[in-house]
Amino acid sequence: MSNPTEFLWYIPNQIEGGHRGDVIDGDPSSLDTLTRHAVALEEHGWKGALLGTSWGRPDTFTVATAITARTRTFEPLIAIRPGYWRPANFASAAATLDQLSEGRVRINIVSGQDNLAAYGDSEGDQAHRYGRTKDFMRLVRRLWTETDVTFDSEHFSVTNSTVAPRITPRGDRLHPRLYFGGASEAAERVAATEADVQLFWGEPLDGVAERIARLKSLSRDLDRDLPPLQFGLRITTLVRDTTEQAWNDAEAKVDEMAAKHGQVDEHRRSKAVGQQRLLDLHSRGEVLDDNLYTAPGRYGGGGAGTTWLVGSAQDVANSLNKYRALGIDHFVLSDTPYLSEIGRQGDQLLPLLRDTPSQVERELARAAQV
Repeated sequence: MSNPTEFLWYIPNQIEGGHRGDVIDGDPSSLDTLTRHAVALEEHGWKGALLGTSWGRPDTFTVATAITARTRTFEPLIAIRPGYWRPANFASAAATLDQLSEGRVRINIVSGQDNLAAYGDSEGDQAHRYGRTKDFMRLVRRLWTETDVTFDSEHFSVTNSTVAPRITPRGDRLHPRLYFGGASEAAERVAATEADVQLFWGEPLDGVAERIARLKSLSRDLDRDLPPLQFGLRITTLVRDTTEQAWNDAEAKVDEMAAKHGQVDEHRRSKAVGQQRLLDLHSRGEVLDDNLYTAPGRYGGGGAGTTWLVGSAQDVANSLNKYRALGIDHFVLSDTPYLSEIGRQGDQLLPLLRDTPSQVERELARAAQV
């Protein structure tokens, strides 16, 4: 039995406006601006939104708390870093917000690059970094689900620790869901044992299918003792009224990026394995699968902006349904201008995705026959 499919957006948690071509309108970090985005998400059918984190941005947990207090159903996917928080402090803060919001908290654990020295953190090699992340996730989950927790590892320790308030179970949701990303072997081992949801960037269908199969196999090999790992996709979706209009606008956006940044060195290497996988895709073609546009990565696009799904609402829905057929249950979508696209894609794209379960079932059956 498949999990319910959930659709989230992205709210740029930035001091300066203009992120990825967003419209600069007033103060992008004001509570009024952020609340307009969250309320629009509620009005147009979205479950919630990812709030990014890095040093030099507003504190993500504080922003999420403020927005949650001003909304009714909005669910923040709060990005946090193990080196920025101590596990017990974070577990308590998240449990408190979860109680106050009646179960609306989601967490995205981030282990990528940051200005660690600015807040007194330091990391060793990759093994140390992901070892710390693994212990952080394991300890936080125990603090949410157990009392009188004693834990002692290379990275963290607590003695007879009980977080208050306690997380209230809501159906099969025992605690806030832990999302995680990362494509290196070390990252995938953490996801296979500790994450609730593994997030992928916008890779082609064959790459996502290969990674899902590997993570399922790893979960078995590493004796995962949690419910089965779920999977999500974080990607830019450029939707217009017609296919032709969408591609015209996509190419115009890339032309603007090219004029501003020039072509990025094709031999550049990213320290992040997942980002490098995206940067390498353009060598396979400018458009992969039906409408996965790789050109943005050649002109400075990064993360979720490296590849775009381009087309009419039906085009993009068809592509997203193919990811659903592979086992993707969680989608974090976005395009700029963020605020206006919340309405466009909420009204045009989401109804097509909600109304086609039979199509997804057909895709699943077709995939099983291959």
